[in-house]
Amino acid sequence: MEQVGQRKIDGMWLTVVGTAVLFFLILPTLIVIPMSFSGASYLEFPPTSFSFRWYTAYFTSAEWMSATKTSLIAAVLTTAIATPLGTLCAYGLHCSTPRIRSTAQILVIMPIVVPVILIAVGVFSLYAKLGLNYTLTGIVIAHTALALPFVIVTVMSGLQNYDFDQELAARSLGASRAYALWTVTVPQVKFSIQTGAFLAFITSLDEVVISMLVSGGEKATITRRMFNSLRDQLDPTIAAISTCLIIVSISALIGVQLIGRSKTADK
Repeated sequence: MEQVGQRKIDGMWLTVVGTAVLFFLILPTLIVIPMSFSGASYLEFPPTSFSFRWYTAYFTSAEWMSATKTSLIAAVLTTAIATPLGTLCAYGLHCSTPRIRSTAQILVIMPIVVPVILIAVGVFSLYAKLGLNYTLTGIVIAHTALALPFVIVTVMSGLQNYDFDQELAARSLGASRAYALWTVTVPQVKFSIQTGAFLAFITSLDEVVISMLVSGGEKATITRRMFNSLRDQLDPTIAAISTCLIIVSISALIGVQLIGRSKTADK
């Protein structure tokens, strides 16, 4: 009985701590969203008046719309490139020997471990020689390098619970390895691939450090524009843009979860 009571107390403490951490993480969001509807000409919380003027300022600004378009195109292209490459890399690592897999995994997570500013300086120096600074191609390549580790780790996690005997059975019946991978393995780990794609999209859309160095002019990303705006002129337009980015991120996350639930329900 004492052990049962202790477990209940431990569970309550974990719930309290988890709730406190979650509240701490979402607190900035709870502050930014109300500020975006302020009618004042400066950031204030809580807002004393209600208005959509800053959303109007955002959606009618040619500069903000151009930056938003660049970021969305870069995020979509990054997702389209990083997802299949990361999936194939995860598949190759999963099928390799444990020694090769452990060594490769260290290399894979390097972009996550190394400070982004160091990567940004290196990318900027390389792009200066290749003429890729301030180009959409350069942005997509840099963002893909950052997004790949998230896709690889996510898909490898899904492959851990996959029974490879199913693929071997398909290959024993005459299917090529590529065909068996596409028709047998990929459907089984589809949710992990979709999650990796979501992480790749958000990584590109939210990236700011590298974008500060390699994007600019007509190819400036939304995060670079936001940083410049915070430096030069602070107004509630930033809060409105932040709210829009929050909505996009949450919508994408909900979409991935709904797809995953529908797949589970079909089973």
